[in-house]
Amino acid sequence: MEENRRIIGIDYGSKRIGVAMSDPLNIIAQGLCIVPNTDQALKAIQEIVEKHNAGAIVIGMPLNLKGDRGRTAVETEAFAHSLEENLSIPVVRQDERFTTTIAHRTLRSMNTGKKERRNKERIDLMAAALILQSYLDRLNVIRREQGVE
Repeated sequence: MEENRRIIGIDYGSKRIGVAMSDPLNIIAQGLCIVPNTDQALKAIQEIVEKHNAGAIVIGMPLNLKGDRGRTAVETEAFAHSLEENLSIPVVRQDERFTTTIAHRTLRSMNTGKKERRNKERIDLMAAALILQSYLDRLNVIRREQGVE
């Protein structure tokens, strides 16, 4: 991946795809948008990648507690494979266990009202940001260990 290119985070869902984006230095993730999971989803993600000159995509893999892949992980893997076939940037798989739970807890800790906490789009955006932030944190630890800042 080229330096100083943004990274896109994806929380893949059967109805909606949460999309997050890093800052140019790949330190902070924030929710970007929700893409409806329709026939046009792949095209929409391609447009986001091009618009923001992204250098990679991180997609959350919904593994079960034992680390095995269930039906949802198989669907997510198929989408990740489609991204790889249609984009010329790396598509990284990131364990996303508990991200939705963490998103709910984060909203609760922010004293967000019940109505907002039940907003599935907001949860999907936050989950995408959490997936991406987890990856960015790991990437930055590796960079520090290698003496690359």
